[in-house]
Amino acid sequence: MSDVTATAIAGSGMRAQALRLRLVSENVANADTPGYRRKLVPFQPDRDFGRETGLVATGRVQLDRAALPRIHDPAHPMADAQGYYDGSGVDLLIEIADAREASRSYEANLRVFEQSRQMSASVLDLLRR
Repeated sequence: MSDVTATAIAGSGMRAQALRLRLVSENVANADTPGYRRKLVPFQPDRDFGRETGLVATGRVQLDRAALPRIHDPAHPMADAQGYYDGSGVDLLIEIADAREASRSYEANLRVFEQSRQMSASVLDLLRR
């Protein structure tokens, strides 16, 4: 069984949210790319020999399975014979909300990390006396 500290838990949360922020930025960058599917990352509890460690693990990056919007523009180079093409599966409002949530979660984990580090430093100072 592993020894998990508050700094390790906060660090795993920061890594998970950093990945989420990276995927949100990729989604926003491709908001106008025809046929682009939104990328998502699932969070799950980390396991060590079947037991939850308290850490956060990220699963494989997944593509959103929602149907892409069909856009009618006969002049578009990707349009089919009827003049339709698949648009992007990215909704900027959802991406902005996800970015804000991921950013705030990252900041909360950072505060926990800093508080844990300060408490450890205080304990070491007390032990030195």
